[in-house]
Amino acid sequence: MAYSGRSMVSVACDLSGRVAVVTGGTRGVGAGIARAFLEAGAEVVVCARRTPDATVEADGRTARFLPVDLRDPEAVRELFARVAADHGRLDSLVNNAGGTPFRTLGNGGPERHARVIELNLLAPLTASLAAYEVMSRQAAGGSITMIGSVSGTRPSPGTAAYGAAKAGLESLARSMAVEWAPTIRINTLVLGMVRTELTPLHYGDEAGVAAVGRTVPLGRLAEPSEVGDACVFLASDRAAYISGASLLVHGGGERPAFLDAATANKET
Repeated sequence: MAYSGRSMVSVACDLSGRVAVVTGGTRGVGAGIARAFLEAGAEVVVCARRTPDATVEADGRTARFLPVDLRDPEAVRELFARVAADHGRLDSLVNNAGGTPFRTLGNGGPERHARVIELNLLAPLTASLAAYEVMSRQAAGGSITMIGSVSGTRPSPGTAAYGAAKAGLESLARSMAVEWAPTIRINTLVLGMVRTELTPLHYGDEAGVAAVGRTVPLGRLAEPSEVGDACVFLASDRAAYISGASLLVHGGGERPAFLDAATANKET
């Protein structure tokens, strides 16, 4: 999917001279977030377990890639120490890495569900603790943004462990915001459906994607760049008094099913 260009939020929120780490920032939503930080002038480090096929670029600048398994606390601490040593500071962390396959609770053993929770809740905690070690020593502190999901705010059949992890992540962020104030701000983006290169695997061809988009009040899925804009805003000085907040980035949510049922009943 082609990148649509420089965003106005990234222009308005100048992060020049700052350093940001985006976990899982090599593709999809994470790459969109990394591009937005690059556009805002930040130095960007993206990390993932596997080396990406292509670099993440924007405005003629490239994000640095560092490999890491976020489930390995020692490796995570080493990564953040390396970022601080190489770049001299750490201003922002975006805990984007996560995800889940579709699996009903009865069809997956506890070990499989535990791995989903490990990736979507414990890994962000591990990364945040490592970032805290760096940010707490800086006079300017820093900001941490959790990438949450509407799956954590409503029933999530087929992805129940993922939804539970995302609900926990939002709660974790609010507690961190209290414990680590006033030096470090922590917020959560609660995402709805986002259009990425993997979207066809979930929703089929363009007609299927459009049909799913019509279930959203704004009539479409979000673009990764729009998630990136929200992350840049929360990391910028324009959000200096925002901490412990949950920002809904879901296009208005979902139209309640009872409205369609009531309409169909009237028509019959």
